[in-house]
Amino acid sequence: MKAIITREFGTADSLELTTLPIPSIKEDEVLVQVKAISINPVDIKTAIGKGMSGRIKEFLPVVLGWDISGVVTEVGKNVTAFKKGDAVFGMVNFPGLGNAYAEYVAAPAGHLALKPSNISHEAAAAATLAALTAWQAFTQQVQVKAGQKILIHAAAGGVGHYAVQIAKHLGAYVIGTSSAKNKDLVLSLGADEHIDYTSVHFEDAVKDVDIVLDAIGGENAARSVDVVKQGGTIISIPSGVPATGADKAKEKDVHLFFFLVSSSGKDMQEIATLLEQGKLRSHVSRIFPFEEMKAAHEVIASGRAQGKIIITI
Repeated sequence: MKAIITREFGTADSLELTTLPIPSIKEDEVLVQVKAISINPVDIKTAIGKGMSGRIKEFLPVVLGWDISGVVTEVGKNVTAFKKGDAVFGMVNFPGLGNAYAEYVAAPAGHLALKPSNISHEAAAAATLAALTAWQAFTQQVQVKAGQKILIHAAAGGVGHYAVQIAKHLGAYVIGTSSAKNKDLVLSLGADEHIDYTSVHFEDAVKDVDIVLDAIGGENAARSVDVVKQGGTIISIPSGVPATGADKAKEKDVHLFFFLVSSSGKDMQEIATLLEQGKLRSHVSRIFPFEEMKAAHEVIASGRAQGKIIITI
């Protein structure tokens, strides 16, 4: 099978197209013939030696990636949820080694859900790590309640554009930040307000927020303390919490913490239901063929990707 391996972490140039044996599966796994792969910022960070590299470096050379949509071609003897021929999607073995940059992936059945028949493999692959992050943040890390005011940074990005929709589905009043060129997208997703971070400081445009979802990281989390009401919450997803932010949050009695998504077939099924009902949609801005994985990485690395970047096989 075709696969893309990384022999050592360093740059996107470390991605190497090669041929590997089709993987064998365990009793609780299924073999998925991959149709589409989603690329995330963590993929790029891992490729250069950050992100999940510390967790998987002992396995070098590795096949990166976690997000897939495809068709089941083989089923482990303990698997009852899926059968050969089923279209499935999910985030595989995160945080860990997903082996997703390949034509075939051995995936734990417990990390997958049936793909809704009314969406493409591209749209399904998109709605994995990014959608799971937003879902787990708003239903498990906090329980979003109707009427709460939520600020979502990078609302036109991968996680952000799902977070806007999920927060609205849960009944929140949503404010999204992005550049002006992405304003229409953010509002079309259901945001009640838009803030152009390039023309104003968000601290001057919003106050008394219940929850902030920060997909930018660094000092952005510390700045967000200023807009959260006492006792509110800031969830930071791209990196750890800076000391300045932790100190400011403590002074204001704001709960500021880092959150890392994890694979869950149960949560994927919740997302599948929302996709099937049309209450959640994937915004796929670009699709690359498998052989152009490096180009896809470069788009994500630019920090200006709108919605999701997808690879097809």
